[in-house]
Amino acid sequence: MASSGAHTELVLAGLLFSVAVLVTAARVLAIPYPIFLVLGGLAMGAIPGVPNVELQPDLVLLIFLPPLLYSASFFTGLRELRQNIRQISMLAIGLVLATALAVALVAHAVIDGMSWPAAFVLGAIVSPTDPVAATAIAGRIGVPRRVVTIVEGEALINDATALVAYKVAVAAVLTGGFTAWKAGAEFLYSGIGGAVLGLAVGWVIAQVRERLDDPPVEITLALFSGYAAYLPAEELGLSGVTAAVAVGLYMGSQTSRLTTSEVRMQGDAVWQIITFLLNSILFLLIGLQLPTILDDLRGADLDTDQLLLYGGVVTATVIATRIVWTYVIQYSPYMFKQGVDRWAKARIIAIISWMGMRGAVSLAAALALPTRTNSGEPFTERPVILFSVFCVILGTLVLQGLTLPWLIRLLRIEADDSDVLEQEARARLQAAEAALNQIDELEREDWTRDETLERMRGLYRYRRNRFAARFDDDVDDGAIEERSTAYGRMMFSVIDAQRDAIEAMRRAGDISDEVMRTVERDLDLEERRLAEVRE
Repeated sequence: MASSGAHTELVLAGLLFSVAVLVTAARVLAIPYPIFLVLGGLAMGAIPGVPNVELQPDLVLLIFLPPLLYSASFFTGLRELRQNIRQISMLAIGLVLATALAVALVAHAVIDGMSWPAAFVLGAIVSPTDPVAATAIAGRIGVPRRVVTIVEGEALINDATALVAYKVAVAAVLTGGFTAWKAGAEFLYSGIGGAVLGLAVGWVIAQVRERLDDPPVEITLALFSGYAAYLPAEELGLSGVTAAVAVGLYMGSQTSRLTTSEVRMQGDAVWQIITFLLNSILFLLIGLQLPTILDDLRGADLDTDQLLLYGGVVTATVIATRIVWTYVIQYSPYMFKQGVDRWAKARIIAIISWMGMRGAVSLAAALALPTRTNSGEPFTERPVILFSVFCVILGTLVLQGLTLPWLIRLLRIEADDSDVLEQEARARLQAAEAALNQIDELEREDWTRDETLERMRGLYRYRRNRFAARFDDDVDDGAIEERSTAYGRMMFSVIDAQRDAIEAMRRAGDISDEVMRTVERDLDLEERRLAEVRE
């Protein structure tokens, strides 16, 4: 990271402090934090004396993309992907290529001097959506789970599609030539080869982690798994993006087999913090990049009206292409199942078509554009591309991001978590049945005690009856759930009392901080388990 007029350490500290302040303000004002970070960065960049902050182009994709792609794919459910693969693939592959083509056609026609390779670079950069802003808004407002699954799955796969297309287009700019069949062949080779390499790397990492029993080491390996697939893929001329996604999907499917509960709990917390920081810094950088982009444009023979026209036209093309594509393709009879309510589907498609905000990936790809071609000539279209990308990101985030809650309310879209809750109740019921069966098996062992077995039976019989009652209204009139709620309140009160007691012992000097944290962690785990069972 480079900055003018300030030390890098101070700039980094300022970025982290700004993220904390802006995210807190966004929560207080009930504004999705990605939008607030972009606007906050834009305001900070306009303050006189604030140093220009820019990342070295070659490091942007390397630093941010591997962990973000790995994390997103790791926590993506393969079952949900398979169930919605038709809709997701039409958006993540078909829409990406359609958007890249539409933007390239418009940019080549409207922007003076825009070559075809540069136009396709612009189209590829703005074609992938950003899942953070859309799902953050959708989760707060409440939309059907399937919509969130489709949008998240689209964002996961379309990153790979768009950045493979981006790589091909940038290569055409650098070499000065573009051949359709060669670009198509490279597209397939790069994408498929990267996926195969990612799966191979995932298999190797799984073999290593299966033989480890050290949470810090295992979590460290997980943090670098995205890089372990991304870097060799890039060196071999393959898609590092598809490699990082493939290794994330593979490791996510194997995590229950490879890891312990301690590793999973610690790892989830680590990933939550890292992905939040990376995404937040990138959104903040979007706003902070405007002064740098304007400085690059001062050497170009363009006035403000021209630039705003270019940015507005490209933004409108991106939004319109998504709306047309989702309704023409997704609303076609081919996408319908028998008995589907067309009006209900139309409302869902309207939400999906409006959840096309651009963000971190587009910014990273734009900042990574080279400044010169292989022949040493300046990449003259780079400043205009950067400004157009900035307009698309800002326009989609602010316009679509702020109006999405209004559109959800207007169309009366409501969250539908009944299927998830039913699956969770069935899973807990099956787990209770397995526990009772295992207790019966343990009764034959000499080392078990009758009173302990009976106490455990009582616990799991109660749990089985509680979740079974959710599927049969005649079994219970709600008394079991009321008793469970009362028991939970009692246990939370008892846990709080224990926590206060050990804190008092620490203050009195009777126990060390380390002992207090060990006991407190056990209480936290117990409290969390009770909270999850009650949800």
